[in-house]
Amino acid sequence: MRKSIFLLPLLVLPLAGCLQDPTSRGVAGAVAGAAIADALDENMVAGAALGGLAGAATCGIQLGLPPCY
Repeated sequence: MRKSIFLLPLLVLPLAGCLQDPTSRGVAGAVAGAAIADALDENMVAGAALGGLAGAATCGIQLGLPPCY
């Protein structure tokens, strides 16, 4: 289980570069949040909600991602 905690972000991170609008980033964040919450045996709905908010919020922040349109 510990390996999955470290491997999941490495597998999800490359997908973030091709997401160029808040909706697609929010969906990807929700999926990643739910997967991480499941790996940690936490509430998947809360993880999806937090991941979705974090994904949509990164749209205007310069993190090396392409700008949102």
